[in-house]
Amino acid sequence: MQKGGVKVLIVILIILIIIAGVVLAYKITQDKNTETISEEGENEPVEAVEEKQVQIFSGNDRPIAVMIDNHSGAWPQAGLNQAYMVYEIIVEGGETRLMALFKGVDLEKIGPVRSARHYFLDYAMENDAIYVHFGQSPQAESDIKKYSIHDINGIAEDGTTFWRVKDKSAPHNAVTSTQKLLESAKSKNYRTTSTEESVLNYVTDEVNLEEGEVATTITIPHSDLQTVEYEYDEENKVYVRYARGEEQTDWDTDEPVTAKNIIITFCDNYTLSDKENKGRQGLKNIGTFDGYYITNGRAIKIQCIKNDREEKTVYQDMNGNEINVNDGNTFVNICPTDAEVEIEGTAETTQTTNSTTNSTNS
Repeated sequence: MQKGGVKVLIVILIILIIIAGVVLAYKITQDKNTETISEEGENEPVEAVEEKQVQIFSGNDRPIAVMIDNHSGAWPQAGLNQAYMVYEIIVEGGETRLMALFKGVDLEKIGPVRSARHYFLDYAMENDAIYVHFGQSPQAESDIKKYSIHDINGIAEDGTTFWRVKDKSAPHNAVTSTQKLLESAKSKNYRTTSTEESVLNYVTDEVNLEEGEVATTITIPHSDLQTVEYEYDEENKVYVRYARGEEQTDWDTDEPVTAKNIIITFCDNYTLSDKENKGRQGLKNIGTFDGYYITNGRAIKIQCIKNDREEKTVYQDMNGNEINVNDGNTFVNICPTDAEVEIEGTAETTQTTNSTTNSTNS
């Protein structure tokens, strides 16, 4: 090779070495810049914050409302702790009956199941629930047809949806299960899903009612026969339920029946004038009524507003704001306006007689 060619080759090699050096230097500089940015957190990926979801009322399963016998001969009952809401309302003879609402749970035994009363339909409708009962009053039978209620009546079933147990006496021993109820609902072509929002405004952040009064013992006299008490369990932040001085427990587990939330609504009942003269009751539940919301050891006064039998009840604080409710099960106790409800705490005691306003017969 001639000297000129060698010189050219050397020059090319030098140029290539310089280019490689520049590229290497640039890469090192970029890596350092990237490392610096990463240390400062400017380029760190932002993790999505998972939004908490309400647990007590979730999914698209349609609620199932079951009439639960509350005669002392029916105690203990099965399924109350798994219900997201339980309504307690007066019936004939000073007894009360319960309507337990279930959503997205699988229970092998619910009951004892008892007969329908027409004013319970109002709360089944506002929850978009399939209504389950074993027998019915004439008024309930009429209203089930009038409002095209999707109902499952144990008396009219084929003998597999409900069954009677031997450890209780009739009529306090008819039980059912969620699986059997869903099978019956599907056979009747009832809708088993729902997109309806909950009646209560559940929130995931703890509601503590700091402005409320202390409420560790609540006494609710529904009648001369039926008085309900709730005792606050501070450790578990729930209320243990008592009826007629007896602690309520689950039929199978013997665990105490508890409530995270308690709502009291003061609204009057009255005796119906019908041919049967059995003392069946009506309920003046359309209008605006005084009440209480109780949770986590404290209570506030509220107003309970129901404008129509098919409309959802709205629960507002005394400033007109819809109340936030803790993510947990709720007992709704509907009692007469002259019921001497006692709310007691470590610091204070109150005994209140409330009256309804703007109410009309349903």
